[in-house]
Amino acid sequence: MFPVEKIRADFPILQRQVNGKPLVYFDNAATSQTPKVVIDAIVDYYSNYNANIHRGVHSLSQEATDKYEQARIILQKHFNARQAYEMIFTSGTTHSINMVASGFSKLLAKGDEVIVSALEHHSNIVPWQMLCEITGAKLKVIPMNQEGALMIDAYENLLSSKTKLVFCNHISNALGTINPIKEIIEKAHSVGAAVLIDGAQSIPHMKVDFQELDVDFYVASAHKVCGPTGMGFLYGKQEWLEKLPPYQGGGEMIETVTFEKTTYAGLPHKFEAGTPNICGGIAFGVAIDYMNSIGLDEIAAYEQELLEYGTKKLEEIDGVTIYGTSNKTSVISFNVGEIHPYDIGSILDKLGVAVRTGHHCTQPIMDFYQIPGTVRASFAFYNTKEEIDIFIEALKKAIMMLS
Repeated sequence: MFPVEKIRADFPILQRQVNGKPLVYFDNAATSQTPKVVIDAIVDYYSNYNANIHRGVHSLSQEATDKYEQARIILQKHFNARQAYEMIFTSGTTHSINMVASGFSKLLAKGDEVIVSALEHHSNIVPWQMLCEITGAKLKVIPMNQEGALMIDAYENLLSSKTKLVFCNHISNALGTINPIKEIIEKAHSVGAAVLIDGAQSIPHMKVDFQELDVDFYVASAHKVCGPTGMGFLYGKQEWLEKLPPYQGGGEMIETVTFEKTTYAGLPHKFEAGTPNICGGIAFGVAIDYMNSIGLDEIAAYEQELLEYGTKKLEEIDGVTIYGTSNKTSVISFNVGEIHPYDIGSILDKLGVAVRTGHHCTQPIMDFYQIPGTVRASFAFYNTKEEIDIFIEALKKAIMMLS
């Protein structure tokens, strides 16, 4: 039996009320909630050893440095990177993607091709459009079908000797679709292309092994996996990180500086200019340890139960259309008849239920379905079937009020 009530006690915010109702938080795809052990780590840092890292000889600086670098090792082991220095700390997924796009602006030429999928978040579309504008490379798109799955046969036809980069999310934030990234990576490598996977939505729900995937770049954010906002990582194979130029210049990323010439530091510091989010990095490591203490396989199995239960309950309501019915994680994106999703979300909030409404930074997906947006209920391992029942009853009230 999954110990959900024991787990819920770890999250202070789950005890609060919203609009006089117990909070039902179903916006986990946007950001997860934070357990007390992570909150305590943040307080501990600022209370007891707040100092800048790497450059100080005093005790506080050394303690902060040790804990920050230990967090990097925690991430390396969790994701099975070959080396800790292949894990670059960033401010989040978007920052990580832009670092790679910036680096490839020096490596691509006119006539080269890059491929993205139709299921991407805007943060994995816009940087590549900007890259193509700068380099003259051509952007191609893997199409999707009505079930919300990528069309792999079409992807194979897009690949050629001109393909230099392929970008795809591991899980769609809008639909919950789990993409066949191992197959996508293998096919890209067969034509000599590099692959970046956006793992923002996958790392909370499953174990990810970089060496098993043989992925070139993988990016994600801490705040999706019980960690703090403003923190994330870029994983890159050493050979690729050494090919890319630095993203920013400044302190920390240098070896030597003169007015005539600067030489750059080795990995990971080459990509970590300036004072980092020290507390965020430490807390990220604590969050990963917390998730592992529960077990990613156990989390995945329980969240699948929630997905199946919630889907069944929603399908019993007249007029509900669910978007994304392929292999997926615990996200349900839906509409009810002609009712605008924003109106439903607003009433649900009054009843204490937090969901996301809109296009979810995936306008091409909404255009494909010819809808303005959806209501998205996204479940985490600290949610319950009882909360789903509350959500369903609140949704029925909203429908009655708006019909």
